[in-house]
Amino acid sequence: MATFTGLSASQSQLLYLCSPPISSPAFISPPLHFKKQAPVRRLLVVPLKCSSTGPSQDADSETETISAPSSSVSLASSNSTYNWRAGIGAVGLLETAYLTYLKLSGSDAFCPLGGGSCGDVLNSDYALIFGVPLPLLGLFAYGFVTTLSLQLSRKNLPLGISERDGRLLLLGSTTSMAAASAYFLYILSTKFAGTSCSYCLMSALLSFSLFFISLKDVGLQEVQKVVGLQVCVASLVVATLSTSYSNLPSAPSSAANINLPYFTTEITTESSPFAISLARHLHSIGAKMYGAFWCSHCQEQKQMFGREAAKLLDYVECFPDGYKTGTTMIKVCADANLEGFPTWVINGQVLSGEMELEKLAEVSGFGFKG
Repeated sequence: MATFTGLSASQSQLLYLCSPPISSPAFISPPLHFKKQAPVRRLLVVPLKCSSTGPSQDADSETETISAPSSSVSLASSNSTYNWRAGIGAVGLLETAYLTYLKLSGSDAFCPLGGGSCGDVLNSDYALIFGVPLPLLGLFAYGFVTTLSLQLSRKNLPLGISERDGRLLLLGSTTSMAAASAYFLYILSTKFAGTSCSYCLMSALLSFSLFFISLKDVGLQEVQKVVGLQVCVASLVVATLSTSYSNLPSAPSSAANINLPYFTTEITTESSPFAISLARHLHSIGAKMYGAFWCSHCQEQKQMFGREAAKLLDYVECFPDGYKTGTTMIKVCADANLEGFPTWVINGQVLSGEMELEKLAEVSGFGFKG
């Protein structure tokens, strides 16, 4: 292979490989008697057509190759978090739907742990917030978290809400749920000492799980920006619950140990003909007297009728299984919206407290002929 004058061996080799073949002209050897001249250095410029991929294109290609899997992993991680949150919320939704049904129907809950003690908690005054059943509020809370999590996973948020705002909404919601659960655990340990409530503990576990998942999803830097708002939300929840429960009647410190078995009180008075006739009349028109075995006013009302007449009354005992802390009235009494004992319901009219026999006769339209 020829070497180009003035070029290095490697350069000459490159020019030779990339250039088209050049036909060599014929040279005539000079006579020997001519003086040999010094060689003339000439630079031969040959057009090169060597194509190659630039380093910048390789770098861009590598960047795209690396960034594509990275974004895919990030998206998959977010969807996994949303799906976990939706799944946990769905479990809470089922639990609170079951408890709401029991509360509205007046049925007793099945307590897998602790026997019937969980029913005492679920049917207590602490299961209501300003008259609204607590499971019903939990149903809406879990439903909101589940629905929003599913919408975030599908990137289909309503009202033009951004994904960042959706995460913050979930953080605020789960913060309020965790704060409420912490408050209820305090109530359970102080007002119902020694009582087990598996549904309460399960709901608290679900609420705290949703809260910590939301914290991790939002990230530490973003949480630091809204920590003040979280504290305000938690404080508002605790203040609302405290206000609702402050209206409950005060109970002695040993209230958690109250267990009053059912008992009957003997009626010692004789019934007058008027009392017997009135009792028969009240029975015939479907009038009912609601009372409690431990209520002294109920016993006094029965004493007014006397032993024979009292047996003819339609008396409804609201605590037939006795009374202990957290026990509520049976369904028929709860449906009557009683405000105290005794309570009469005569022809749709509600009369609270002890009533004179003459008053009962007047309200019921009873005309006695002696």
